[in-house]
Amino acid sequence: MSEALERAVALPVSDADPFAHEVLLDPEPLHQALREAGPVVYLSRYDVHALARYEHVHAALADWQHFESGSGVGLANFRHEKPWRPPSLLLEADPPRHDAPRRVLSEILAPPALRRLRTRWAAVAEELVDQVLRDATEFDAFVALAEAFPLRAFPDAVGLGPDGRENLLPYGNMAFNAFGPRNDLVAADAHRVAELSAWVNAQCTREALSADGFGAQIWAAADRGDLTHEQAPLVVRSLLTAGVDTTVHGLAACLYAFATHPSEWQRLRERPELARTSFDEAVRWQSPVQTFFRTATTDVTVAGTVVPRGTKILMFLGAANRDPGRWHDPDRFDLTRDPSGHVGFGMGPHQCVGQHVARLEAEALLTALARRVQRIELTGTPHRHPNNTLRSWAALPVRVQTVA
Repeated sequence: MSEALERAVALPVSDADPFAHEVLLDPEPLHQALREAGPVVYLSRYDVHALARYEHVHAALADWQHFESGSGVGLANFRHEKPWRPPSLLLEADPPRHDAPRRVLSEILAPPALRRLRTRWAAVAEELVDQVLRDATEFDAFVALAEAFPLRAFPDAVGLGPDGRENLLPYGNMAFNAFGPRNDLVAADAHRVAELSAWVNAQCTREALSADGFGAQIWAAADRGDLTHEQAPLVVRSLLTAGVDTTVHGLAACLYAFATHPSEWQRLRERPELARTSFDEAVRWQSPVQTFFRTATTDVTVAGTVVPRGTKILMFLGAANRDPGRWHDPDRFDLTRDPSGHVGFGMGPHQCVGQHVARLEAEALLTALARRVQRIELTGTPHRHPNNTLRSWAALPVRVQTVA
């Protein structure tokens, strides 16, 4: 055994299973235990090293040279295992291979494009809120709002046709489950892998996309030579995979936060300009993306501990976002806080390229709601949906009091 490996094995060791259903549904106790155990913890069940403190998660996310994504951002190591699909050029590639797709998407999703979407999405949000409140004052806010708005707004912006959009969330659920171990959650999706993958891949072709959406702009970038024509559908797929589920569950986190923190809802109603801050604070507080893996490219030292080359490192984004060493009273949803710097969208070169799109969707929906709703309260127990990577929701029963 090498000296580096001997030092690594001497780390704090935990046999906890971060992918057990009870942990996926209630991760905070494990997060606290990992933060308190040390800066690096060896998870014996999966032979991986875990980072749960903000300082080290943030540093690893920013250091692609030593913590690579190209070997996969899930438990599987692409150096030794064949990926279940062609790897994402945004999420599962490092510079320089990552650079051109990232640059193209950054230009397409730049502020001028978002300014053009703001008016359209505000109108869509107003229409949806009017429809929901006209029908009832008690409803499932997850289905009626958090799910419905992104599934209406974002695929339109990408240029998807109207048929088959109900496949987007099941595909995303399957893709995010695949970053974890091959457990029962992965097995439950197995019968739909071929069907859902075929549908999503078909939506990424030039012919399937409208001429005025983000997808068509990606193909136009390929025509200019900014991307290859082989890369273009994979970049469109990245939008469809990462652009829906994370926003849906981020919006659900927002609505849950306001239902359980009524004073913060009043604060937003008084200051609607806090809509984007609300979304970021909800993402920090609930972390829709809970975990991602990296792989050590060399023997790398973290807080005095050597992590051996080729080792998988599990970064607990949710734990970092509630680290009391970084955040005051981290378990509270608080609109007086500056949540910037949270790692809910990642950090560094792989930071979510569509985060401003998600913020714009949140701004549109929350602004429309704040104008019409005085109070949001839970009418029952919210239900989570276990996923190996996402802090997912299944139901959020609420009652609203509308403005007279």
